[in-house]
Amino acid sequence: MKKGIVSFDMDMTLLDHKDYKVPESAVRALELLRENYYIVVATGRDMDSSYSAGLLDHVDPDAVIHQNGTKITVGDQLIYEHRMDPQLVEELVRYAEGKPFAIGVTAEGRDYYVNPQYVTIHDMLRWKSSTRSFGDPDEIGKLPVRTMVYMGPVIWARRIEQTFPAVKLPLFAAKTGADVIETCASKAEGLRRLCEYFHIDIRDTVAFGDSMNDYEIVKAAGIGVAMGNGFPDLKAAADYVTAPIGEDGVWKACVALDLIGS
Repeated sequence: MKKGIVSFDMDMTLLDHKDYKVPESAVRALELLRENYYIVVATGRDMDSSYSAGLLDHVDPDAVIHQNGTKITVGDQLIYEHRMDPQLVEELVRYAEGKPFAIGVTAEGRDYYVNPQYVTIHDMLRWKSSTRSFGDPDEIGKLPVRTMVYMGPVIWARRIEQTFPAVKLPLFAAKTGADVIETCASKAEGLRRLCEYFHIDIRDTVAFGDSMNDYEIVKAAGIGVAMGNGFPDLKAAADYVTAPIGEDGVWKACVALDLIGS
């Protein structure tokens, strides 16, 4: 019988963007945690997409909360899925036309964005290259959309929230974009569903994160952990603030919280 659930955000919590690897100390922590806890990845990504291929190889989670709680898998089994209101998706697409930001989705290896030039700018600044295959944004409304992605300045993310009260845009750590999520969805709701699935009390959960899409799960978990490289508001909400990802933050928190031996 497992003691509880330990949940980890992916980008800049487990996956260091400096070298696009999971630090060795975090891999060791996961190996030790597995003896007593269910390991969960809770991310804004769809971990089944081609862009995320191979990223779970060193994590081997028991379950994944994808796309901010709108898709949950346990092994190969899909146990929950929520799709955005198609009318809302259409309204967001039309609102974005001609604005200084991109909004869209990735599906089946293609990127469908309004104003895709801002995606290319984002990629060049972050990765120094952009190799995306863009599709017609008019196709977005025909796709099974769980969440969307926004790339652009913070001010326009906030304007979208004001214009569309049904969505929230928690910012990426670098503040170059955000997830676009219906307000009913969150990683916290995903964690609650997995607690029910695994018969774990939510008080027996630990959640690690760095960005504002981790805010709700960090607040909901029995112990919420913010990475040292995380948002100030997330750190203020957390029960424990650990070192940055590049300074063995996951390992140090697991030891400090007595989840593993030193």
